Amino acid sequence: MNDKTTPVQPLAAGPADAFGAAFGGMLKSMQGLSLPLPQLAQIQSDYVKQATEVWNQSLQRLQPPAASAEAAQPAAIGDRRFAASEWLTNPAAAFTAQLYLLNARALMQMAESVEGDAKTRARIRFAVQQWIDAASPSNFLALNPEALQKALATKGESLTTGMNQLLADLRKGSVSQTDESVFEVGRNVATSVGSVVFENELFQLIEYRPLTAKVHERPMLFVPPCINKYYILDLQPENSVIRYTVEQGHRTFVMSWRNPDQTLAGKTWDDYIEHGPLAAIRTVQAITGAETINTLGFCVGGTILATALAVLAARGEHPAHSMTLLTTLLDFAHTGILDVFVDEASVQLREMTIGEKSPRGPGLLKGKELATVFSFLRPNDLVWNYVVGNYLKGESPPPFDLLYWNGDSTNLPGPMYCWYLRHTYLQNDLKVPGKLTVCGEKVDLGRIKAPVFVYASREDHIVPWQAAYASIPLFKGPSGARAKANKFVLGASGHIAGVINPPAKGKRSHWVNDQLPASAEDWFAGATEKPGSWWPEWSAWLEPLAGKAVAAPKAPGNRQFKPIEPAPGRYVKAKA
Repeated sequence: MNDKTTPVQPLAAGPADAFGAAFGGMLKSMQGLSLPLPQLAQIQSDYVKQATEVWNQSLQRLQPPAASAEAAQPAAIGDRRFAASEWLTNPAAAFTAQLYLLNARALMQMAESVEGDAKTRARIRFAVQQWIDAASPSNFLALNPEALQKALATKGESLTTGMNQLLADLRKGSVSQTDESVFEVGRNVATSVGSVVFENELFQLIEYRPLTAKVHERPMLFVPPCINKYYILDLQPENSVIRYTVEQGHRTFVMSWRNPDQTLAGKTWDDYIEHGPLAAIRTVQAITGAETINTLGFCVGGTILATALAVLAARGEHPAHSMTLLTTLLDFAHTGILDVFVDEASVQLREMTIGEKSPRGPGLLKGKELATVFSFLRPNDLVWNYVVGNYLKGESPPPFDLLYWNGDSTNLPGPMYCWYLRHTYLQNDLKVPGKLTVCGEKVDLGRIKAPVFVYASREDHIVPWQAAYASIPLFKGPSGARAKANKFVLGASGHIAGVINPPAKGKRSHWVNDQLPASAEDWFAGATEKPGSWWPEWSAWLEPLAGKAVAAPKAPGNRQFKPIEPAPGRYVKAKA
């Protein structure tokens, strides 16, 4: 420390939870950090000035109202958590909210000013933001005038309801984000008609009933993420990516991953590749008779699909005529907010507790733990919003299919998860040709000969769009007529909402640019924004790669692969 900095005191350790490993590494990295004194002095000076303004505004609220209605209208606080009239008309509540927002700004300015490496500073910002969001006066009954007013108006019934809902969520182990009783998989979500035509211990393969008299000769295989259930691609008929693909005349197959229990705790990344997409590709080829197929991977499913195709390429096989990657990471140099959770110590901890190095044997990464981590990436929207509504106000969350899916969590085998964590997020090995050996083969993504369609979402906090764009240079591409078929499209909104954006809704927008310069920023500078969904862009790209039209099959499967049960099948209904 020198005379121009002041040391940052380490925070006290909290209870172990999903964030334990990340915060443990964060506490160690905070040792010796400092704040530059000039910046600290400026923050203090600005704070005193703004605190004085907040105090003066509060005094003005206590004055008798002016004669004109316009003058008497209280000023908005500027945060949607405090937008209700009860916050504006109650001087004490308004002062509390404004002081909280002032303190929050000052704390974040201090976090931004800490001297240290980029990862340490990101961890500090994340920790401070978590504390700020948790400390909001709206989260506490005694400080929330909306909740207090409702308790008075209902003679305490809202508090009774809220307490009952809190106890129910404690038994369930998670905060309710929607009315789960409204939804049932196979009844009003995941309703596209199809049949399970193959299964092994890791997944079921669903073939969907054609909706057109003729279909493209080259079938389509979807590889969804194994950390979630596949029906995010088939929520409702009007927003189903699966149904849209079938309507475009594609004979569509989708993998439905099994929700692992303890019997699958020892499964590895190699198991997921060999007995996952590799088995699915062979089955689709055998059922349809097609030598090559079109493929799509979503999120981690895209990482799995690309790895599988690289394994096949190493074996001299090229079954994919095209590959679509939706919000997928292959180059893990920039992983956004998730990077704060990953370092050598945290990965070793996972390996020693649930991985192959565990003294007690492999375990499972529980789906609820993973869901909790993702929820706290957006805590105000996915946690505290429901704490206030469900418990303080006694309101039941409205039914919402996407949030029902979000709460339908999935376990992961420890060894598979630990391999993925180390070799992608920590070491970024997948992008390096020949660095990894998977299923006995050296992996080189550049040997995949299929043209690639890469989609990213502009506000994605899980897969930053620039990181998704970094997949493009990893593929050398095919030769001949398909050599220039690679395409990148950027959609508005986030990781899920950006993908699930049907054309009929006419919502949001997307950006296109047929050129693929080296940097994502250069691509965006030359891109054109178009209104509405990106789905038609993908459909137009895929159509010439799908082959000629042939008569639609009259029945699913074939003599070798007979229907086992109707879609959506058993696997997707298993709870974590």
